[in-house]
Amino acid sequence: MPKLLYASTSPYSSKVRMAAAYAGISIDLVPVKTEDKPAELISSNPLGKIPVLVLEDGRSIYDSRAITQHLNRLSKNALFPRNPDKRLDAEVLEALADGICDCALSMVYERRTRPEAMVYQPWLDRQWTKIATALDLINANPPKLPKKITAGHMALRATLGYLALRFSGQWEKGRGRLVRWAGRFDEKFPELKASVPG
Repeated sequence: MPKLLYASTSPYSSKVRMAAAYAGISIDLVPVKTEDKPAELISSNPLGKIPVLVLEDGRSIYDSRAITQHLNRLSKNALFPRNPDKRLDAEVLEALADGICDCALSMVYERRTRPEAMVYQPWLDRQWTKIATALDLINANPPKLPKKITAGHMALRATLGYLALRFSGQWEKGRGRLVRWAGRFDEKFPELKASVPG
């Protein structure tokens, strides 16, 4: 069985765990702490980043978007529509959600790795502006939640879960439609809720 090296708080890991569950693909979940630089992680991904899907033949797949594409091929398009325009929409939503996470993670690491006196507030402000702009765009027109969702939907749910974990009370203001969207996602797809960052 393929195994996924992951962390429960990682939004990228969350998206992949949701995608595997939704596509009905069994994977062995192996939690890792990237800060410990475990040998299995480094040998699987020289960047030392998660998630990494280690296949039964020993090959490794990283990053999360490469993994969702692989899972989509294995599941015969359970995660992305066949229609080119709809597929493009799903891929762009996934990229936007991942980009929000990139900004949010850079803020977390700025505070976590630097002494307080060296934290660069203009950098934090710049990243938050990017996050706010993207969230406002999505809040104005949240993606529909049809019976058959895409990896883009899962990426957005993972992103909102990560923001709730790290920026609770900051991202929600003025974005009630997105807050409600996350709640509806959890109601419609309760089997995926356990994979939301936490």
